[in-house]
Amino acid sequence: MALLVLEEGESRCLDCADLGHLVFLPRGDTALTRRSRDGSALSAVVVRFNRRRSRYERQGVLVEEAALARAEERCLADAEARRRRRARDARRREAEDLRFTEAFAREIRGLFPGCPADRAHAIAAHASVRGSGRVGRSAAGRALSEAAVTAAVRAAVRHTDTPYDQLLMSGVPRYEARRRIAATVEARLEEWLEGWQDELAARA
Repeated sequence: MALLVLEEGESRCLDCADLGHLVFLPRGDTALTRRSRDGSALSAVVVRFNRRRSRYERQGVLVEEAALARAEERCLADAEARRRRRARDARRREAEDLRFTEAFAREIRGLFPGCPADRAHAIAAHASVRGSGRVGRSAAGRALSEAAVTAAVRAAVRHTDTPYDQLLMSGVPRYEARRRIAATVEARLEEWLEGWQDELAARA
């Protein structure tokens, strides 16, 4: 892009306007532009006339090359710091999610002693996925309320242990599909609820 300087009504080249030693930095990176201008003893705004809109529009700035280089180094350092922070945050969230899933699984086992441990963990992991909108991430789910935990278990049984999904795919309305599989769901929940009695009998 050829750049000209409008000076006293006349167009001059950059060298003629004593700006030839500057380098052009396109618009788009606000932090880089700000740091480049702050570190440059001489700078100039570059505009272009938009005939359709009948106005001048900013295209970027001219700054000293050394100032741009310093600004780029600072921005890269910031980017690396942000990357490290994101990595730390991701590890922290992963650890929090793991602890929450384990707590949710323990709550399932507490309410449904007959539920196999691996199944309880699978239900907890599914229900508590961050950002999923599932019951485990609701306010009640995060509080490990009995209603929320039971709802997660019921949903897991519905989708895994019954033909509920197949009924939906075949066009059966949701409420009718739930009615058809309700007895199977309740039977499985009762089986898992009574697990503590079986455990006591086995110990005896």
